[in-house]
Amino acid sequence: MAFEAESDSERTGRDWHALEAGDVLAALGTPRGGLTADEAERRLEQYGPNRLPKTKRANAITRFLLQFNNLLIYVLIGAGVLAAAIGHVTDAAVIAAVVVANAIIGYIQEGRAEQALDAIRGMIDPHASVLREGRRITITAEKVTPGDLVLLEAGDRVAADLRLVKANNLRIDEAALTGESVPVDKGLAPVKADAPLGDRFSMAFSGTFVAAGQGIGIAVATGEKTELGRISGMIGAVEKLTTPLVRQMDGFARQVTVVVLAVSAFVFLYAASVAHYDAAYAFMVMIGLAVAAIPEGLPAVMTITLAVGVQRMASRNAIIRRLNAVETLGAVSIICSDKTGTLTRNEMTVRAAVTALAHVEVEGAGYEPKGRFIAEGGPIDVAAYPALEELSLAGVLCNDANLTERDGTWRVDGDPMEGALLSFAIKAGHDVAAARERFLRLDAVPFDARHRYMATLNAGDELPPVVYVKGAPERIIDMCDRVKTREGEGALDAAFWRGQIDALAAEGQRVIGLACREMPQGTQTISQADVEQGLTFLGLVALIDPPRPEALQAIAECRAAGISVKMITGDHAATAQAIAGQLGLSDQVRTVTGGELDALDDARFAEEARAANVFARTSPEHKLRLVEALQADGSVIAMTGDGVNDAPALKRADVGVAMGDKGTEAAKEASEMVLADDNFASIVAAVREGRTVYDNLTKVIAWTLPTNGGEAFTIILALIFGLTLPVTPVQILWINMVTTVALGLTLAFEPAEPGVMNRPPRKAGLRLLSGRLLWRVLFVSVLMVAGTLGIYTFATAQGASLETARTMVVNVLVVMEIFYLFSVRYVHGTSLTWQGVLGTRAVLIGVAAVTAAQFIFTYLPFMQTVFGAQALSLAQGLVVVGVGVALLFVVEIEKRVARMLGFAS
Repeated sequence: MAFEAESDSERTGRDWHALEAGDVLAALGTPRGGLTADEAERRLEQYGPNRLPKTKRANAITRFLLQFNNLLIYVLIGAGVLAAAIGHVTDAAVIAAVVVANAIIGYIQEGRAEQALDAIRGMIDPHASVLREGRRITITAEKVTPGDLVLLEAGDRVAADLRLVKANNLRIDEAALTGESVPVDKGLAPVKADAPLGDRFSMAFSGTFVAAGQGIGIAVATGEKTELGRISGMIGAVEKLTTPLVRQMDGFARQVTVVVLAVSAFVFLYAASVAHYDAAYAFMVMIGLAVAAIPEGLPAVMTITLAVGVQRMASRNAIIRRLNAVETLGAVSIICSDKTGTLTRNEMTVRAAVTALAHVEVEGAGYEPKGRFIAEGGPIDVAAYPALEELSLAGVLCNDANLTERDGTWRVDGDPMEGALLSFAIKAGHDVAAARERFLRLDAVPFDARHRYMATLNAGDELPPVVYVKGAPERIIDMCDRVKTREGEGALDAAFWRGQIDALAAEGQRVIGLACREMPQGTQTISQADVEQGLTFLGLVALIDPPRPEALQAIAECRAAGISVKMITGDHAATAQAIAGQLGLSDQVRTVTGGELDALDDARFAEEARAANVFARTSPEHKLRLVEALQADGSVIAMTGDGVNDAPALKRADVGVAMGDKGTEAAKEASEMVLADDNFASIVAAVREGRTVYDNLTKVIAWTLPTNGGEAFTIILALIFGLTLPVTPVQILWINMVTTVALGLTLAFEPAEPGVMNRPPRKAGLRLLSGRLLWRVLFVSVLMVAGTLGIYTFATAQGASLETARTMVVNVLVVMEIFYLFSVRYVHGTSLTWQGVLGTRAVLIGVAAVTAAQFIFTYLPFMQTVFGAQALSLAQGLVVVGVGVALLFVVEIEKRVARMLGFAS
């Protein structure tokens, strides 16, 4: 083959846009039916996967050093330098050890989080439809290889650089490559070899989007050899693990740092000039205050909490593309969902067919082509019903799907509705492959939501070409003036057929109309004008798509959570209303059609948008208007979509949700979240996880800030009252290092609290540091100070040494943090239950690790030397534990009183 003789450079260097399509096929050695599986595999091995080189990331050393690029860490380093400068070498060494340990932990956690997100991104890799051995199959885009015939439809992302060999009303958005904002019309005619990129109308380039129409192109360049590959340096790095909330907390940490530094400087001046402390001691007081008050681990723990939430959502088939969606999901108040495949199974089966001759029931389940045709109480022979036979033939020819059997299971490659029509046709006695070979397709008008039909031009056996059309039944009826009868053709009674549509739709069935028109001999192409009038109506096909059982439970959960669910569908109003009733969408289902919406002014539109819960016969343009109308009062909207025309609504919604299975690449690109299973229950699971993540972030703050505040206030009060410091800076560093890692991180893995979906949505824009949370921080800080100073006073009153008293203080701080952890785990309920006391696996591991660390701190001679600790007696240890138990009960009482007074937890 010519392809074999060409080198890689020769292949990619050709001006494919200047060659005839047939010459390109010959040069690349591609048969009419596409490459064989073996040949495709060989070429893939030769030319490598169809993907761009991965963005170069910082090496391990740079990533480790970046862990120190934090204002909080700079303060700790400065404190260590000051400690060393005044001769406190041990303190300086401990500070250095804590800084390095913090960097190591951050490095490891960041690496794990990035790996997890990389794996999640791999779950939504783009796919492509190709023609192999005469059959259409769907593969991952990276398996497209030079010579592949790639099929293009509206909404697809072009997987490689393609020389077009077929184009039907094909328009491609090339803004990502050329900057041209208007989609470009594509054709087959060669263009000049020196034509600029934007004028190569015979090409479709990798990374661009199909805006309309259909086409087929032969892959001439893949991976880094594509035009996009040549400018791959423009592609940004992987999204950083950051969100508005994390940035808000980073800013908060910086503000805390500035305040702490200012207060520390004031404390130093007070200690040295007013209290007349030794300068070196005053320095250590200042360092101790800075170390105590700065929540150096808070940003890292919050980031890890978000990453854990993303992984949990991925396990429920909700793939987060943009991390800010994690926060927003917790505040969703309205979910606007497609019906087919999201609320229903998307396993279409033809249940009935209606022609001018008979109303026929069709047996069978799923896509398996087995089942009888029943009319007038008994089975019938389809051959005796010519209109029914032609109706089923139209379903084969005006169809882009393929139906195959794999491992005993019948599967559809393409649209499920078209797969059901193929099964229907096989039941009627048609051989799909033979019919398509006998009646070759000459041209087509692809389906578009705006005109709501698809049309094909087919010809064969020396017969005149025939146009077959299928689509929304009302639309098809408007395009017809005759109906197929036993005698031939008769006048169309539009009112009768609309009554039939309503009757079928009222039973929850999706109805499709089919029609045909004979064209003049020699016709090779068709346009919309050719098919929108003068058609002969063949009949109706009614399909059933039962609701997903899990969707019923998910909708009930939404209603309990104060989340409104609105169904948006292109189906007939009666069908949509029947399905909504089966789903339990509302006590009173209110349905409005797209036509009725069009007749409303903006004010009435907004009223209907809020009042109705089913929107039928809608277009993607209606979706955008609905999102904007519903957002007007501050509601947070999640919107599902799968088509290219859904992209504006997905972008406008607070959380755009694209379908991972049937969704177009354009829809996925515009969304914040992708459903791997196209299941409504997965959206609700993601909302639940979003609420849980927000709760966990609140818990992290509510636990971290009081512990730091308690330590800082203890030092300030000791200074004011002229007391010896109850705890040294290195001891505070020990507490922060041990508890932040072993205890703080456990909150990132907290499961959802009971009743998380039984409370109304969080208001959008609500500050994380709410008045209630700030009160909790202050209240617990005071308890921490009381416990710390109380135990120190108790120890000294008992005649204990300074070292013993400080050791008791260190242990009581850690014990209070442990018991407070059990309280803070339940923001919206009591912790004094068996489940609350037992904790989770992460909590128990964290507590066990901290307990072991404290025994080492207290009793290991080496640690006693470094930290100035002393061994405690059993009685002293029990007193320490008793303080922790007392703190838990006081905090729980405060929670109970706050709920009784009506304050939100």
